[in-house]
Amino acid sequence: PGSEVTPFYDPMLAKLIGRGETREAAIAALREALAATAVTGIETNRAYLLAALDNADFRAGTMTTGTLGRLDWPGEGIAVIEPGAQSSLQSLPGRVGAWEVGIPPSGPMDARSAARANALLGNPPGASVLECTLTGPVLRFRSDAEIALAGARMVATLDGAAVAHDAVVAVRAGQVLALGAIEGPGQRCYLAVGGGFKAAEFLGSTATFALGGFGGHGTGCLTAGDVLHFEGLARGAAAAREAVELTDRWEIALRYGPHGAPDFFTEGDIATLFSASYEVHHNSARTGVRLVGPKPEWARADGGEAGLHPSNIHDVPYAVGAVDFTGDMPILLGPDGPSLGGFVCPGVVRAEDLWKLGQLRPGDLVHFTRADADPAVLHRSETMVVRRQGDANLLVEFGAMTLDFA
Repeated sequence: PGSEVTPFYDPMLAKLIGRGETREAAIAALREALAATAVTGIETNRAYLLAALDNADFRAGTMTTGTLGRLDWPGEGIAVIEPGAQSSLQSLPGRVGAWEVGIPPSGPMDARSAARANALLGNPPGASVLECTLTGPVLRFRSDAEIALAGARMVATLDGAAVAHDAVVAVRAGQVLALGAIEGPGQRCYLAVGGGFKAAEFLGSTATFALGGFGGHGTGCLTAGDVLHFEGLARGAAAAREAVELTDRWEIALRYGPHGAPDFFTEGDIATLFSASYEVHHNSARTGVRLVGPKPEWARADGGEAGLHPSNIHDVPYAVGAVDFTGDMPILLGPDGPSLGGFVCPGVVRAEDLWKLGQLRPGDLVHFTRADADPAVLHRSETMVVRRQGDANLLVEFGAMTLDFA
């Protein structure tokens, strides 16, 4: 989406001209036009020009070629000195409503910690926060702000002095916030600023979908030289939300189904799923968390028409948090994962435990427990089968599992 800005010839994006019967009227018209202008995805000098309109020489019409050189304008927002391993703006509830056309919800992978960071500052729950993975960024504040950190504990310093997590911290213009490596368990830390980060909505959300190249501040994950701005949302009273307890030994509740025993897995496979420990694989991301564990026995030799491996099925919709067996390896599908695929899913993470996916770190151990759905939710008939897939998704199957293009 948007237009490409060429690096050749001229960096000018647009020219604004203010007209009026007097110089003061023309300046007022220009100020109104600048204030109503918004350009996202790239840094512009819009705010700088607004500051220039207040220059005494400019207002009097006595400016020279050296006037702008004497303009005292420190800038605004936050300059990114170092981006960190993977840092992106995310917001709740994510990009809802586009799943059926293959666009994932994105949003914070650990929604509880993101909500806590906002709550500490009295921000609205949907205010954009900065999700920092494994190692955080180095940020220079161009203007005063209040911040809060929640989630995994990163080594955090402000001009070299230690910064507390789960607390409101005042930052002054010119200070540098450095977020280093994570100390202890967990994988992601969330940085909130008072009033939230500014980000343009795309398909109804400001959440970053880095693989799709949209959302957030416009360039996907942070890169050195980016500038983040403040939204200035109205703030309420700070809320005392309970801090998330992190560990390296996780217990995650699954809703069993829709692809279970005896059609796809043996009863022994399902027993193993809920008794074995699985190790988090190093090749994990926001798309999905790979797990290493026992190989299933499988209830069939292959996938029939769908493929040679017994995990293969004709493409079906996925749910965020589904345990997706791609071959013999289970993957917990994340908020940037696929909405459709051809692999069986014997369970879906209970909604209350989805936040844990954001804190799973390579080497952590995961044990699944069974959280059965209310039988009243399930409905079966001779012509249609409706099976609960997680807390908010339904998989509807019609007839036998055959593929017919006729």
